Amino acid sequence: MKTQFLTDDKGRKTAVLLPIEKYNKMIEQLEDLHDIRLYDEAKKVDDGYRISFEDYVKSRKAKKDNV
Repeated sequence: MKTQFLTDDKGRKTAVLLPIEKYNKMIEQLEDLHDIRLYDEAKKVDDGYRISFEDYVKSRKAKKDNV
């Protein structure tokens, strides 16, 4: 894939053009990283309640599917 940039009148890069598949994959990966960060933060709280990471991911996916 060749990266394409949009530039302003002074030649400064202002935007990037991506194939939609690449964009969707990037968004999915960012959402996964966000979920991992939230899970790690939740694990720091010691309230005695724990769930497995797999169960957490399933619950997040279920919430996304219901939106």
